[in-house]
Amino acid sequence: MWTLALRGGSRVAVVAAEWCDAFGVVTRGRVQLELRDGEPGPVLGRDAGFWLRGTGVRALQNHGRRTARVRIVTPKARTVACQSPHPYASYRMMEERHEQHE
Repeated sequence: MWTLALRGGSRVAVVAAEWCDAFGVVTRGRVQLELRDGEPGPVLGRDAGFWLRGTGVRALQNHGRRTARVRIVTPKARTVACQSPHPYASYRMMEERHEQHE
């Protein structure tokens, strides 16, 4: 489990095969899901949960001014198809280090 911090105005791409059945929960702010066809999806507020893989979500967006946070939960057991490290690992670690200094 880890937290994705989306600064105001930011967008993070979701590569379904690399998120390994991840489930997200908005813990702060509001996050809009961008669907595979580029259309805007629902805007989710605090405590809203959503699946990332297999749902047609291609990005998470924060249209607000403040940082939004999404708790990402992934299965502990990895299959052969899910052995690659998370594509945003360096971004996540950078954000977590930044949060510790705030």
